Amino acid sequence: MINMNRYKRHIALSEIGQAGQNKLLKAKVLVIGAGGLGCPILQYIAAAGVGTIGIIDLDTVEISNLQRQVLFGSASIGLNKAEAAKIRLQDLNNTISITSYPKKLTHQNAITLFKNYDIIVDGTDNFETRYLINDAALITNKPVVFGAIYKFEGQVSVFNYKNGPSYRCLFSNQQEKEQSGNCGDVGVLGVLPGIIGSMQANEVLKIILDIGNILSGKLLIYNALNYQTTVLKINKSEAEISKVLDKKDSFKTKTSSFNCTSEVRKISIAEALKKKNIQLIDVRETSETPKIDSIAITSIPLSDLENNLDKIDLKKEIILFCQSGKRSKQAVSILKQLNINNCFSIKENSSEIKKHLENI
Repeated sequence: MINMNRYKRHIALSEIGQAGQNKLLKAKVLVIGAGGLGCPILQYIAAAGVGTIGIIDLDTVEISNLQRQVLFGSASIGLNKAEAAKIRLQDLNNTISITSYPKKLTHQNAITLFKNYDIIVDGTDNFETRYLINDAALITNKPVVFGAIYKFEGQVSVFNYKNGPSYRCLFSNQQEKEQSGNCGDVGVLGVLPGIIGSMQANEVLKIILDIGNILSGKLLIYNALNYQTTVLKINKSEAEISKVLDKKDSFKTKTSSFNCTSEVRKISIAEALKKKNIQLIDVRETSETPKIDSIAITSIPLSDLENNLDKIDLKKEIILFCQSGKRSKQAVSILKQLNINNCFSIKENSSEIKKHLENI
């Protein structure tokens, strides 16, 4: 018998009450990745009383993880993350069921795992696994709560919720091959995973309780340096899923059937400058933008792009760039949704662009 006094602050809310808490206790949530995002997600859904939680992660805890993966301590170093997380969570809430899967999510096990849960939470840090999660969720018809972090910026969305847009509606398959690295490569502010992971946990609880506005068809972008939050619209494609299942529940997908956005056109800075009629637009935040006097550059932060369309010269070819190419590709996608099609994303990173421009 569960002591409901544990959840009295939930039950006191009219939007939740005893009925809502019972929904949480009956819910089954699979969290993929017990790293920077997975730790706060797991802590809050376990504390909230989500009755069945699955954790899948092949990695082991390292000392460098402790800067942001606050579910772990020094005693966890060397342990598998899924199993170490289970130990800590069972102490947090010993009234719920927690299953650890100390292995990698693959095409061979994803379908079987997803069938056992109501909601899938993406706490991973690489494009390959995100596409795998997306496609397996589409096949099993499960909603995915997505989160991503990069340096000082984070993103949150909910995919495949009540037939809403999927991850492939935000990022085309081509971008899988062009990932700009994970936090292990470029660094990340220690508190950022806690902020974004908590937002993901919030979406999980809202979905289970059927309250509030779910981030379906929307991408929330959060900047930890200036507290700026932007919500971008994600359009859904009408393309149908094409899938092949075999006896081992492995699957293959025809990626062309998932493409929800047309491919973002890319160009090198050298090629762009050969064009006669261009507008260079820097979509970084103004605080990130260095001064370059050799050529005219328009500054329009991605977070404020749709509010500054009047700054875009539609008679010119629009050349967008940022720090790594990630935001400029998002900017191109946004503009194409607004029927502004004469735009490109520069291939090189900002330091290479700056060096090239200074040599003009």
